[in-house]
Parts: sequence; structure tokens; C-alpha cells
Amino acid sequence: MRTIALLGCGWLGFPLAQQLVQAGFQVKGSTTSRNKIPKLTQAGIAGFLLELNAQSASGDWTGFLADAEVLVVAIPPQLRGANPENFVSKMQLLLENVRLSGCKKVLFISSTSVYPDQNQVAIELDTIGMESQLIAAENLFLLADYCQTTVIRFGGLIGPDRHPARFLAGRTQLENPEAPVNLIHQDDCLAILYNCIHLPFQNEVYNAVAPYHPSRVNYYQEKARALQLPLPEFDYSKPSVGKTVSSEKLITQLDYTFLKPRL
Repeated sequence: MRTIALLGCGWLGFPLAQQLVQAGFQVKGSTTSRNKIPKLTQAGIAGFLLELNAQSASGDWTGFLADAEVLVVAIPPQLRGANPENFVSKMQLLLENVRLSGCKKVLFISSTSVYPDQNQVAIELDTIGMESQLIAAENLFLLADYCQTTVIRFGGLIGPDRHPARFLAGRTQLENPEAPVNLIHQDDCLAILYNCIHLPFQNEVYNAVAPYHPSRVNYYQEKARALQLPLPEFDYSKPSVGKTVSSEKLITQLDYTFLKPRL
């Protein structure tokens, strides 16, 4: 039985782990909360209580990574707020555990936030020469000579219990009304990750965004009406800036067809 280690059993990680269990994989899943271990066990996932920060990695990392054919890294970086973390140092510690374990394949979940808003079509090669913690973390894995890594840069996440229109409902003076949206449904996220686990790993980066890019004002006001929420109001006093993230490489090289191309 093939073994998958899934670091982070949250909004994406837990349903992916469930899908992999149903497909016959042995799945090891991590959590930082002891109270979540029974939930993982009930779903057929071997739960591991792991802590990882910029200074230390505690818990049974040897057991978590033992015999893992693929490590899925599904922990979002905390780069904003009052106490932003040093995500690069955190990933360096993770990589050291990967090296010691002998795990040869890593599926690293990243974000299209790496692209600046310059009113351009953003493709994967555009980040060459750019500097950010997330890009630096990606490169740590891509340049490691003891494992092969596939990086998936997801756009804004939408799912049954998560829609950005709810966060914007009733808000005023929102910027960039004419900027395009770059979103992806949870169903496509899971399908893309599941497919990648079955494909060769060749140190590649893929954007994963639905090929549907209406303006922010049109999209969020339309969805607010459909959800019977107060309409968000946008500020037109300044020119809109944004980007259109292209998933053409994913569609072409991985022969992927989006399950929900219009969101």
C-alpha cells in the first residue's frame, strides 16, 4: 500500500486525506491540536501531533515521514498580522526532516499571491528574480537535490462553506473594481492535487486558477445578489490594478480540465 504524508489537515488537507484513504492509500496526517487526532483516526488517517516553527520541529517526524512516497505540504504561511512568521526558516527545518527521512517526492501548496498586481497576464516564469518569503520557500524545495518537488500555486479558494463574497458583503470603498478575479473551487484543488500525486515529479511550478476572470465589481456584486447579501461597494477614484493568472501550463502539460471553470 502506498503511503502519503500530509502536513496540515485543514480546509484542503483533510478532504484530500479522506479522498486518498478512499482510494486505498495509507495516509498519515498532521495536526497541531491533540483534540483533532480522534477525527483523523475516525477518517482512517494515522494522526500525528506535530509542531513546526522557525526555531524547532517537535513531535514524531521520523514516524510521520517513514515510508512516505509523497509529502504534501498544506500549511499556509502566516506572513501578515501582528506576529508574522519566518516561513523560510520554518521550511528549512521541514526540509531537513525530509532529507533525513529519504522521502523523494514533495507536493508543495503555494499561492498566486506571489505575483504583483501590474495589470499583466501572470505565468509561472514571471517570478524569476522576484523576492518574497513564499518564493524563497518554493525555491528551497525546487533546488533540493535529494527530492523532486511539484509546486501548485492556487488562486483564491472557494468551496461549499467558503466564498469571498461573504467576506466583502456590505463593505464600502473597496479598491480595484475593474481588476480580474483569480479563483478556484475546492473540487478542482482536490482533483489537481490527487492527479499530481499520480504523475512524475520533475521540479515544476503550476498555476491553478479557474479560467474565468470577470472584474471584481461584476463578480462580487453578482454573487452577493445570488446569496442575498448586502452588495459590496467599490471605489472608482483610482485606476484599478490587478493581474490575470494563467493556468495554461497546468491545462496543457497535465492535460487538466477544470471541473468548475465558472465559479
